[in-house]
Amino acid sequence: MHKFIHITDIHLVEQGRALYGHDPGKRFERCIDSVIAEHADAASCVITGDLAHVGHPDAYRQLSEQCARLPMPVHLILGNHDSRTNFRERFPQVPVDSNGFVQYEQAIGRFRGLFLDTNEPGTHCGVFCEQRANWLSQRLAEDDSPVLLFMHHPAFHLGIPVMDRIGLVDNEWLLTALKGHEHRVKHLFFGHIHRPISGSWRGIPFSTLRGTNHQVALHLRESEDIPGSFEPPQYAVVLLDDDSVIVHLHDFLDRSERFWLGA
Repeated sequence: MHKFIHITDIHLVEQGRALYGHDPGKRFERCIDSVIAEHADAASCVITGDLAHVGHPDAYRQLSEQCARLPMPVHLILGNHDSRTNFRERFPQVPVDSNGFVQYEQAIGRFRGLFLDTNEPGTHCGVFCEQRANWLSQRLAEDDSPVLLFMHHPAFHLGIPVMDRIGLVDNEWLLTALKGHEHRVKHLFFGHIHRPISGSWRGIPFSTLRGTNHQVALHLRESEDIPGSFEPPQYAVVLLDDDSVIVHLHDFLDRSERFWLGA
C-alpha cells in the first residue's frame, strides 16, 4: 500500500514564543520526531495549512528546517492564518498557478493529488473564487484519473456553528468545478477545524484531524467565541491501494501504557 502522512494546523510563531501556553515549534518538532521514528517509509507528507499563526517569516523558517528533517517530500498549502507573501519568500519552490495562488498537482501513489488555495487576506473565512475554480476545472478536464483533493477550509458545514461561520464563504465555484467529476474524487482532506471528523459530502469521502498545538473543543451549540482545548495533538497515516483510502489518526504524544493483548 502507498503511505503518506497528513498533518494540519501547526500554527508556528516566532521561535521561543508560546501560543495558548504551549510552544507550537516544540510540538511540531515532536510531531516530526514521531514521523521519522515510526513512519519514515511514508512516500510523502502533506500539511494542509495554518502553517503559521500570524504569517511571521520566522515561522516559515522553522517550518522549512523541520520539513528538511523528513526523509520524504513535503507538500504544503495555505490556511487563513498564513501570509502568502511570506510563505512564497521562504518556499519559492512550491508551485503556484497563473494567478499566484498556491495551487498545484502532485502524484500521490496512483492518484492525482490536487492542492487548493483557500487563503484570502483580511479574513479567517475561506475563499475559492472563479480564478481558483478555473484552475481546478482545467486539471479535472485533462483526464479521468482518480483524484485526492487537499484544501485548508472545509467546503461545507460540519455542525460546529462557530467554525461553520469561518468555513468557505461560498462553495458555488468549487461545486461548479467539481460538477460531473465527483465520482473521481476518492477523498477530500482538509484542516482548519482542529477536530477529528470524517464522513461524506455529495458522495465524496472526507476527513480532518486535530492540529499539533491546540484544538477546538467539541461544542455543537451556538457560541460567540471558539472553545479551545488541549486534547492530544494528531497526525494521520494514510494508506492507499486500488480499492481503498484508509486514514489512521495517531495521537503522537500519547504515553499511555502499551501491552500485547492476549486471546
